[in-house]
Amino acid sequence: MVRKPANEPSPVADFEASLDQLEQLVEKMEHGEMSLEESLAAYERGVGLYRRCQQALEQAELRVRLLTDPDAPERAEPFPGLADGEA
Repeated sequence: MVRKPANEPSPVADFEASLDQLEQLVEKMEHGEMSLEESLAAYERGVGLYRRCQQALEQAELRVRLLTDPDAPERAEPFPGLADGEA
């Protein structure tokens, strides 16, 4: 089994950290006290954080698909009830 280096965060930890940073950034931007330059830099940072969150979610979905059907992950179906947004 291949192990990640100890200093590399897990996809879950990376997702949670990125989401927390994104939420803080949005809150700061909503206060409207940033200059235009600061707002543009914050927006750029937010886009990067959003993409990291999206990538972590895609990796988690792939892991679930591989666990569900390791021989053909593309045939894996959503869990019952979750396809409709139910938890």
